[in-house]
Amino acid sequence: MSKSSKRIFYFGHKRVDGRGTMRELLGGKGANLAEMTRLGLPVPPGFTICTRTCLEVLENNGAIPAGLHDELDKNIQRLQKDCGRMFGDEKNPLLVSVRSGAANSMPGMMDTILNLGLNDRSVEGLARLSKDRRFALDAYRRLIQMYGDVVMSVDHHHFEQALDGIKKQQQVENDAELNEAALEQLIQQYKIIFKQHTKQDFPQRPQEQLEMSIASVFNSWNTPRARRYREIHAISDQLGTAVNIQSMVFGNLGETSASGVAFTRNPADGSNQLYGEFLINAQGEDVVAGIRTPQTMRALSDWNRDIYKQLKSIKKILEAHYHDMQDIEFTIEQGRLYMLQTRTGKRSGHAALKIAVQMVKEGLIKKKTAIMRLTAEDLNQLLLPSFDPAATRTVIARGLPASPGAASGKLAFSSEEVVERSNNGEAVILVRHETSADDIDGMHAARGILTATGGATSHAAVVARGWGKCCITGVAALQIDTARRRVIIDDISYGPDDVVSLDGNTGEVMTGAIALINPELSGDFATLMKWTDRYRTLGVRCNADTPADAERGRQLGAEGIGLCRTEHMFFDPQRIQSMREMILADDLESRQKALKKLLPYQRRDFEGLLMAMDGLPVTIRLLDPPLHEFLPTDKQDIVELAKSLGVSQTLIRQRISELHESNPMLGNRGCRLSICYPEILHMQVSAIVEATINCLRKQSQVKPQIMIPLTGFASELGYLKPLVLDCIAEVKKRKRFSDTLDIPVGTMIEVPRAALTAAEMAEHAEFFSFGTNDLTQMTLGFSRDDAGSFLSTYLHRNILPRDPFQSLDSVGVGQLIRLAVKQGRKSRKNLSCGICGEHGGDPDSIHFCHQVGLDYVSCSPFRVPIARLAAAQAALVKKK
Repeated sequence: MSKSSKRIFYFGHKRVDGRGTMRELLGGKGANLAEMTRLGLPVPPGFTICTRTCLEVLENNGAIPAGLHDELDKNIQRLQKDCGRMFGDEKNPLLVSVRSGAANSMPGMMDTILNLGLNDRSVEGLARLSKDRRFALDAYRRLIQMYGDVVMSVDHHHFEQALDGIKKQQQVENDAELNEAALEQLIQQYKIIFKQHTKQDFPQRPQEQLEMSIASVFNSWNTPRARRYREIHAISDQLGTAVNIQSMVFGNLGETSASGVAFTRNPADGSNQLYGEFLINAQGEDVVAGIRTPQTMRALSDWNRDIYKQLKSIKKILEAHYHDMQDIEFTIEQGRLYMLQTRTGKRSGHAALKIAVQMVKEGLIKKKTAIMRLTAEDLNQLLLPSFDPAATRTVIARGLPASPGAASGKLAFSSEEVVERSNNGEAVILVRHETSADDIDGMHAARGILTATGGATSHAAVVARGWGKCCITGVAALQIDTARRRVIIDDISYGPDDVVSLDGNTGEVMTGAIALINPELSGDFATLMKWTDRYRTLGVRCNADTPADAERGRQLGAEGIGLCRTEHMFFDPQRIQSMREMILADDLESRQKALKKLLPYQRRDFEGLLMAMDGLPVTIRLLDPPLHEFLPTDKQDIVELAKSLGVSQTLIRQRISELHESNPMLGNRGCRLSICYPEILHMQVSAIVEATINCLRKQSQVKPQIMIPLTGFASELGYLKPLVLDCIAEVKKRKRFSDTLDIPVGTMIEVPRAALTAAEMAEHAEFFSFGTNDLTQMTLGFSRDDAGSFLSTYLHRNILPRDPFQSLDSVGVGQLIRLAVKQGRKSRKNLSCGICGEHGGDPDSIHFCHQVGLDYVSCSPFRVPIARLAAAQAALVKKK
């Protein structure tokens, strides 16, 4: 067999076929099992069936491909020799686990089968070998349940009902308390359930169990929950999963055995300590399933100090090798430690930042690596508000702070309920006894997650941290009645209309909503931002319409304002009255009279913005939306407006009718308004210049820029720019200001024609700012307000890779930007070019902006740190 057609890669004491670099072929789990074996760590031997085989199986309608049977036999024989046991043997049975392992970690999304190889005869051999018949019977009943659920699609609730019945009959609470007789009875019930739902007996041939399990794990790649997880995380469907067959070691072999999950650093806050949980006398699935609340690593140190020391040593080995925080699974079998998995650990944004900065200081990674390791989602979590420490808290319960953050919302009791209520605009908290992979949609839609059981490594915790969702687990005080949609805490009942707040940093559950505060850019966050500024070449500005937004943007590192939308300044109750008066005026004199009332407001607004950005550029866009947007549509509002202005309702309705447009996006807006009503331009430019002069006289180094929107013809700029310059000169003269005023006049490129004729536009414009919201609409023919009716279908069917209003269409719209920059700079060598649409805060779009040579990006103040990070990453990628 050629190397390229090799399907199975072995890892054991004397032979290791794979390496840690073979993630795409062996999946993350398989590659790391091979790598840990190479490092000399205690890994039970086994083999990995590669991801290529998964795609073969899926193309073959779920059947095992020809030739794999012989390869399986050869590797089972190799495994038997390594372990000194025989697969399915009555005296000395070899048992194996079958686990999935994709290249990208997908916790809980695909299926696992443990204890495979047991049957009615080998279970007795396992009992004699382990000298613990109860353990052997427990292993057998687990296999029947897992195999029935995963391979044969028997709903696990049928098995759970039988288990609950036996426990009730035996008057015990935990599975571990069931005696041999009870387990024998449970096995018989499980076999009956299996046959009722599959019309066949539980298979007694280990080879049949193995092949069916392999096919099932491959097919689990395409389960709805796995597909949904990949959709959320933008993971390709074409990667496939590997399957790992590994010799079993047992954490449920008495009180000197245990199973656990740990992180080499705290995944919630990033502190450098071994962090995790374990369960004595339990198999690994018990820990992550959340059905029992496990013990912490501190308790492990008390229980078995030698094992704890060994794990701490392994922590150092793994971090030194992988240069990152690791998520590990381990089993302790009668006092002996085995490593079952290592992978890059999912962590909160707070932990991601702390770990990256720590590892630079420890010499494990370089600053460039730290920058490349952080994601927009990580910073997004850091920028989310937290509860105000001064606010009153009424704590009703406490659990484990499994994922940091702050969340308030009403209680919801199922995944479906969360999705429905969230779609209706409600903020909801998902409450469950424990979550499973089937809750994926509800967890994604919820503001926060609250579970009665489980620990910091349970399914809910791991997924929540990866998404930056606030999560509290193991709240023992919760009594959940899903049928009645109620939660009872200390005899008090809470239902779907009750609001609770979750503090994922403390584990506190509180009644009511709690006031939030914005985070500050300090500590490790500030350190990382300094590093990004060292490497990035793109400037980062913010879009701001108020001094408060400008100050917030500057606090977060904005180097100016890339877009001030002046229309947002007119919706104050006093201002809108004067604006409507101007629109309803039927002659120039009346319009100018109304505009004169607006000028002081505009001047004060501009002074505030310019002072907030003292020393930095402030790009002010002249009025952009059509005038009808400022007029009322409600009947009562029209009555009140007529009364306040002393005009007839008929006049107002007539003016509304005159201004009505079939397609306002393409109507009388932007530069067209200034051409039709130059008095509006005159008022706004006068306010800008007066504000500038006032600030300069206060010794402020203000830098205003005037932007004319929606131009598509150089002649529009040729007509309007002289009006702007004349107004600047007029105000200077009136204000007796003799110093030079440097106020560049540029344009917003948002019409495709403007991009295509950029060389002509640049003869008049001193800067270009790409308004990619409208440029996307006009280029694609998509309305941003109406595209929701079909965009989800486009994305689901892979017609579009991403929403073009969230991430720039670099092929189509991007080609216009690239052309405009190139042609514009031919006409004007020092032409400044930036982007001020919503794409200015999207990392992928920022990478494109860096590639085409823009000078800056501008985004909402909240996303400024994300833009700084993405700009640095773009520079580092290009350099590499």
